Amino acid sequence: MLKKSVLADGVLLLVAFVWGTTFVLVQNAISFLHPFSFNGIRFLIAGLFLLLFILLYKLKLLKEIDRSLLISGMVLGIWLFLGYAFQTFGLLYTTSSKAGFITGLSVVLVPLFAVFLTKSKLTRNGIIGALVATVGLYMLTIGDRISMNNGDVLVFFCAISFAMHIILTGKYTNRYSSLLLTVIQVFTVSILSLLLAFLFEDWESQLQFNILFKNEVFIALGITSIFATALAFLAQTTFQKSTTPTRVALIFATEPVFAALAGYLWANEQLSHIAIIGCICIFVGMICSELPQKKKNVGILDKVNI
Repeated sequence: MLKKSVLADGVLLLVAFVWGTTFVLVQNAISFLHPFSFNGIRFLIAGLFLLLFILLYKLKLLKEIDRSLLISGMVLGIWLFLGYAFQTFGLLYTTSSKAGFITGLSVVLVPLFAVFLTKSKLTRNGIIGALVATVGLYMLTIGDRISMNNGDVLVFFCAISFAMHIILTGKYTNRYSSLLLTVIQVFTVSILSLLLAFLFEDWESQLQFNILFKNEVFIALGITSIFATALAFLAQTTFQKSTTPTRVALIFATEPVFAALAGYLWANEQLSHIAIIGCICIFVGMICSELPQKKKNVGILDKVNI
Protein backbone atom coordinates (compact mmCIF):
# COMPACT_ATOMS: atom_id res chain seq x y z
CA MET A 1 0.00 0.00 0.00
CA LEU A 2 2.90 2.30 0.83
CA LYS A 3 4.44 1.75 -2.59
CA LYS A 4 1.11 2.50 -4.27
CA SER A 5 0.80 5.69 -2.24
CA VAL A 6 4.32 6.82 -3.16
CA LEU A 7 3.67 6.05 -6.85
CA ALA A 8 0.36 7.91 -6.72
CA ASP A 9 1.95 10.98 -5.11
CA GLY A 10 4.73 10.91 -7.70
CA VAL A 11 2.33 10.71 -10.64
CA LEU A 12 0.13 13.50 -9.23
CA LEU A 13 3.23 15.66 -8.71
CA LEU A 14 4.02 15.07 -12.38
CA VAL A 15 0.47 16.22 -13.22
CA ALA A 16 1.03 19.43 -11.23
CA PHE A 17 4.32 19.88 -13.10
CA VAL A 18 2.56 19.54 -16.47
CA TRP A 19 -0.19 22.00 -15.47
CA GLY A 20 2.33 24.50 -14.13
CA THR A 21 4.74 24.36 -17.07
CA THR A 22 1.96 24.66 -19.65
CA PHE A 23 0.58 27.83 -18.01
CA VAL A 24 2.80 30.01 -20.20
CA LEU A 25 1.49 28.22 -23.31
CA VAL A 26 -2.12 28.83 -22.27
CA GLN A 27 -1.44 32.51 -21.49
CA ASN A 28 0.01 33.01 -24.96
CA ALA A 29 -2.83 31.13 -26.65
CA ILE A 30 -5.72 32.99 -24.97
CA SER A 31 -4.33 36.28 -26.22
CA PHE A 32 -5.58 35.10 -29.63
CA LEU A 33 -8.35 32.61 -28.75
CA HIS A 34 -10.87 33.58 -26.04
CA PRO A 35 -10.70 31.52 -22.80
CA PHE A 36 -14.01 29.64 -23.04
CA SER A 37 -13.46 28.90 -26.72
CA PHE A 38 -9.96 27.65 -25.90
CA ASN A 39 -11.17 25.41 -23.05
CA GLY A 40 -14.12 24.14 -25.09
CA ILE A 41 -11.85 23.05 -27.94
CA ARG A 42 -9.12 21.82 -25.58
CA PHE A 43 -11.46 19.55 -23.62
CA LEU A 44 -13.24 18.42 -26.79
CA ILE A 45 -9.97 17.23 -28.33
CA ALA A 46 -9.07 15.53 -25.03
CA GLY A 47 -12.44 13.77 -24.88
CA LEU A 48 -12.20 12.57 -28.46
CA PHE A 49 -8.67 11.32 -27.84
CA LEU A 50 -9.78 9.24 -24.85
CA LEU A 51 -12.93 8.04 -26.61
CA LEU A 52 -10.87 6.87 -29.58
CA PHE A 53 -8.58 4.96 -27.22
CA ILE A 54 -11.62 3.23 -25.69
CA LEU A 55 -13.03 2.31 -29.09
CA LEU A 56 -9.70 0.88 -30.25
CA TYR A 57 -8.45 -0.89 -27.12
CA LYS A 58 -11.11 -0.93 -24.38
CA LEU A 59 -14.37 -1.45 -26.24
CA LYS A 60 -15.76 -3.78 -23.54
CA LEU A 61 -15.69 -0.88 -21.08
CA LEU A 62 -18.70 0.66 -22.82
CA LYS A 63 -20.85 -2.11 -21.28
CA GLU A 64 -20.16 -0.58 -17.85
CA ILE A 65 -21.84 2.70 -18.71
CA ASP A 66 -25.02 3.22 -16.70
CA ARG A 67 -27.05 6.08 -15.27
CA SER A 68 -25.06 6.21 -12.03
CA LEU A 69 -21.73 6.43 -13.87
CA LEU A 70 -23.02 9.14 -16.21
CA ILE A 71 -24.33 11.23 -13.31
CA SER A 72 -21.08 10.84 -11.34
CA GLY A 73 -18.95 11.82 -14.33
CA MET A 74 -21.17 14.80 -15.10
CA VAL A 75 -21.03 15.97 -11.47
CA LEU A 76 -17.22 15.89 -11.62
CA GLY A 77 -17.32 17.71 -14.94
CA ILE A 78 -19.64 20.42 -13.60
CA TRP A 79 -17.40 21.15 -10.60
CA LEU A 80 -14.33 21.16 -12.84
CA PHE A 81 -16.06 23.48 -15.31
CA LEU A 82 -17.17 25.82 -12.50
CA GLY A 83 -13.57 26.02 -11.34
CA TYR A 84 -12.39 27.15 -14.76
CA ALA A 85 -15.41 29.45 -15.29
CA PHE A 86 -15.12 31.29 -11.94
CA GLN A 87 -11.38 31.63 -12.44
CA THR A 88 -11.81 33.01 -15.97
CA PHE A 89 -14.44 35.57 -14.96
CA GLY A 90 -12.46 36.45 -11.83
CA LEU A 91 -9.37 37.22 -13.89
CA LEU A 92 -11.33 40.01 -15.60
CA TYR A 93 -11.34 41.90 -12.29
CA THR A 94 -8.26 40.74 -10.39
CA THR A 95 -4.61 39.95 -11.05
CA SER A 96 -3.25 36.56 -12.07
CA SER A 97 -1.04 36.47 -8.97
CA LYS A 98 -3.97 36.98 -6.59
CA ALA A 99 -6.03 34.49 -8.56
CA GLY A 100 -3.22 31.96 -8.23
CA PHE A 101 -3.12 32.38 -4.46
CA ILE A 102 -6.90 32.25 -3.94
CA THR A 103 -7.21 29.21 -6.21
CA GLY A 104 -4.51 27.56 -4.14
CA LEU A 105 -6.65 27.97 -1.03
CA SER A 106 -8.23 24.67 -2.06
CA VAL A 107 -5.29 23.16 -0.13
CA VAL A 108 -7.07 24.29 3.04
CA LEU A 109 -10.63 23.82 1.82
CA VAL A 110 -10.19 20.16 0.84
CA PRO A 111 -9.51 18.79 4.34
CA LEU A 112 -12.20 21.03 5.84
CA PHE A 113 -14.84 19.94 3.31
CA ALA A 114 -13.77 16.31 3.64
CA VAL A 115 -14.65 16.38 7.34
CA PHE A 116 -18.27 17.17 6.49
CA LEU A 117 -18.68 15.33 3.18
CA THR A 118 -16.78 12.10 3.82
CA LYS A 119 -16.77 12.03 7.64
CA SER A 120 -12.98 12.05 7.58
CA LYS A 121 -10.91 13.37 10.48
CA LEU A 122 -8.03 15.81 10.28
CA THR A 123 -4.46 14.81 11.07
CA ARG A 124 -2.07 17.13 12.87
CA ASN A 125 0.55 16.84 10.11
CA GLY A 126 -2.10 17.43 7.46
CA ILE A 127 -3.24 20.64 9.16
CA ILE A 128 0.33 21.93 9.61
CA GLY A 129 1.24 21.03 6.04
CA ALA A 130 -1.82 22.80 4.63
CA LEU A 131 -1.16 25.96 6.66
CA VAL A 132 2.54 26.08 5.72
CA ALA A 133 1.67 25.55 2.05
CA THR A 134 -0.94 28.33 2.23
CA VAL A 135 1.64 30.74 3.63
CA GLY A 136 3.95 29.68 0.82
CA LEU A 137 1.25 30.29 -1.78
CA TYR A 138 0.67 33.77 -0.38
CA MET A 139 4.38 34.62 -0.48
CA LEU A 140 4.77 33.22 -4.00
CA THR A 141 1.77 34.87 -5.62
CA ILE A 142 0.94 38.01 -3.65
CA GLY A 143 3.92 39.05 -1.53
CA ASP A 144 3.10 42.29 0.30
CA ARG A 145 0.08 43.34 -1.80
CA ILE A 146 -3.15 43.05 0.20
CA SER A 147 -6.56 44.06 -1.18
CA MET A 148 -9.89 42.48 -2.10
CA ASN A 149 -12.31 43.02 -4.99
CA ASN A 150 -15.19 41.27 -6.77
CA GLY A 151 -12.79 39.27 -8.89
CA ASP A 152 -11.23 37.80 -5.77
CA VAL A 153 -14.65 36.61 -4.60
CA LEU A 154 -15.26 34.91 -7.95
CA VAL A 155 -11.88 33.19 -7.78
CA PHE A 156 -12.66 32.02 -4.24
CA PHE A 157 -15.68 30.19 -5.68
CA CYS A 158 -13.19 28.71 -8.15
CA ALA A 159 -11.17 27.37 -5.19
CA ILE A 160 -14.34 25.87 -3.71
CA SER A 161 -15.14 24.21 -7.04
CA PHE A 162 -11.68 22.68 -7.43
CA ALA A 163 -11.78 21.48 -3.82
CA MET A 164 -15.13 19.77 -4.45
CA HIS A 165 -13.73 18.20 -7.62
CA ILE A 166 -10.79 16.71 -5.71
CA ILE A 167 -13.00 15.34 -2.93
CA LEU A 168 -15.61 13.84 -5.26
CA THR A 169 -12.92 12.35 -7.50
CA GLY A 170 -11.66 10.49 -4.45
CA LYS A 171 -15.21 9.35 -3.73
CA TYR A 172 -16.14 8.15 -7.23
CA THR A 173 -12.83 6.74 -8.42
CA ASN A 174 -13.22 3.60 -6.29
CA ARG A 175 -16.66 2.90 -7.74
CA TYR A 176 -16.23 3.26 -11.50
CA SER A 177 -13.79 2.85 -14.35
CA SER A 178 -11.24 5.69 -14.19
CA LEU A 179 -11.15 5.91 -17.97
CA LEU A 180 -14.92 6.20 -18.40
CA LEU A 181 -15.20 8.65 -15.51
CA THR A 182 -12.52 10.83 -17.09
CA VAL A 183 -14.12 10.78 -20.54
CA ILE A 184 -17.52 11.82 -19.22
CA GLN A 185 -16.22 14.69 -17.10
CA VAL A 186 -13.97 15.95 -19.90
CA PHE A 187 -16.84 16.04 -22.40
CA THR A 188 -19.02 17.76 -19.78
CA VAL A 189 -16.44 20.55 -19.38
CA SER A 190 -16.16 20.87 -23.15
CA ILE A 191 -19.92 21.19 -23.71
CA LEU A 192 -20.40 23.73 -20.92
CA SER A 193 -17.34 25.76 -22.01
CA LEU A 194 -18.55 25.90 -25.62
CA LEU A 195 -21.97 26.99 -24.35
CA LEU A 196 -20.43 29.91 -22.44
CA ALA A 197 -18.28 30.74 -25.46
CA PHE A 198 -21.47 30.94 -27.51
CA LEU A 199 -23.15 33.19 -24.89
CA PHE A 200 -20.29 35.47 -23.87
CA GLU A 201 -17.66 35.40 -26.61
CA ASP A 202 -17.55 36.28 -30.28
CA TRP A 203 -17.20 32.61 -31.16
CA GLU A 204 -17.74 33.09 -34.90
CA SER A 205 -14.61 35.22 -35.18
CA GLN A 206 -12.74 32.68 -33.06
CA LEU A 207 -13.33 29.65 -35.26
CA GLN A 208 -11.15 30.99 -38.03
CA PHE A 209 -8.36 29.05 -39.75
CA ASN A 210 -5.84 31.84 -39.18
CA ILE A 211 -6.53 31.81 -35.42
CA LEU A 212 -6.85 28.08 -34.73
CA PHE A 213 -3.71 27.29 -36.72
CA LYS A 214 -1.67 30.17 -35.40
CA ASN A 215 1.49 28.67 -33.88
CA GLU A 216 0.76 29.84 -30.32
CA VAL A 217 -2.80 28.48 -30.41
CA PHE A 218 -2.17 25.27 -32.34
CA ILE A 219 0.78 24.19 -30.18
CA ALA A 220 -1.01 25.11 -26.94
CA LEU A 221 -4.15 23.19 -27.94
CA GLY A 222 -2.14 20.15 -28.96
CA ILE A 223 -0.05 19.96 -25.80
CA THR A 224 -2.70 20.94 -23.26
CA SER A 225 -5.49 18.79 -24.70
CA ILE A 226 -3.44 15.56 -24.65
CA PHE A 227 -0.96 15.98 -21.81
CA ALA A 228 -2.54 18.62 -19.51
CA THR A 229 -6.12 17.42 -19.94
CA ALA A 230 -6.66 13.86 -21.24
CA LEU A 231 -3.66 12.19 -19.61
CA ALA A 232 -3.53 14.52 -16.58
CA PHE A 233 -7.15 14.03 -15.49
CA LEU A 234 -6.96 10.33 -16.30
CA ALA A 235 -3.91 10.11 -14.02
CA GLN A 236 -5.71 12.03 -11.26
CA THR A 237 -8.80 9.83 -11.50
CA THR A 238 -6.70 6.65 -11.57
CA PHE A 239 -4.16 7.35 -8.85
CA GLN A 240 -6.21 9.38 -6.39
CA LYS A 241 -7.71 6.13 -5.11
CA SER A 242 -4.25 5.29 -3.70
CA THR A 243 -3.79 8.52 -1.76
CA THR A 244 -5.93 11.04 0.14
CA PRO A 245 -7.75 14.24 -0.90
CA THR A 246 -5.57 16.32 1.45
CA ARG A 247 -2.38 15.01 -0.12
CA VAL A 248 -3.77 15.63 -3.59
CA ALA A 249 -4.57 19.24 -2.69
CA LEU A 250 -1.09 19.76 -1.23
CA ILE A 251 0.56 18.21 -4.29
CA PHE A 252 -1.50 20.37 -6.63
CA ALA A 253 -0.43 23.42 -4.60
CA THR A 254 2.94 23.02 -6.32
CA GLU A 255 1.39 23.99 -9.66
CA PRO A 256 2.11 27.74 -9.22
CA VAL A 257 5.67 26.83 -8.21
CA PHE A 258 6.22 25.03 -11.50
CA ALA A 259 4.43 27.87 -13.32
CA ALA A 260 6.77 30.41 -11.72
CA LEU A 261 9.82 28.33 -12.62
CA ALA A 262 8.59 27.92 -16.20
CA GLY A 263 8.00 31.67 -16.44
CA TYR A 264 11.51 32.29 -15.13
CA LEU A 265 13.13 29.87 -17.58
CA TRP A 266 11.05 30.46 -20.69
CA ALA A 267 9.56 33.96 -20.37
CA ASN A 268 12.36 35.70 -18.44
CA GLU A 269 10.02 36.45 -15.52
CA GLN A 270 11.88 37.34 -12.32
CA LEU A 271 11.31 35.59 -9.00
CA SER A 272 11.63 37.80 -5.91
CA HIS A 273 13.28 36.55 -2.73
CA ILE A 274 9.90 36.30 -0.99
CA ALA A 275 8.55 34.26 -3.93
CA ILE A 276 11.47 31.83 -3.65
CA ILE A 277 10.81 31.44 0.08
CA GLY A 278 7.15 30.82 -0.79
CA CYS A 279 8.14 28.00 -3.16
CA ILE A 280 10.20 26.41 -0.40
CA CYS A 281 7.28 26.70 2.06
CA ILE A 282 4.95 24.89 -0.35
CA PHE A 283 7.34 21.96 -0.67
CA VAL A 284 7.94 21.93 3.10
CA GLY A 285 4.17 21.82 3.65
CA MET A 286 3.82 18.92 1.24
CA ILE A 287 6.65 16.99 2.93
CA CYS A 288 5.25 17.77 6.40
CA SER A 289 1.93 16.15 5.50
CA GLU A 290 3.80 12.97 4.51
CA LEU A 291 5.59 12.59 7.85
CA PRO A 292 4.36 9.61 9.91
CA GLN A 293 2.11 10.28 12.89
CA LYS A 294 3.26 9.45 16.40
CA LYS A 295 1.07 6.73 17.89
CA LYS A 296 1.43 7.90 21.47
CA ASN A 297 -1.38 9.87 23.02
CA VAL A 298 -3.62 9.42 20.02
CA GLY A 299 -6.32 12.10 19.89
CA ILE A 300 -9.05 13.23 17.59
CA LEU A 301 -6.60 14.82 15.17
CA ASP A 302 -4.49 11.68 14.90
CA LYS A 303 -6.94 8.84 14.48
CA VAL A 304 -7.60 8.80 10.75
CA ASN A 305 -5.62 10.21 7.86
CA ILE A 306 -7.97 11.68 5.30
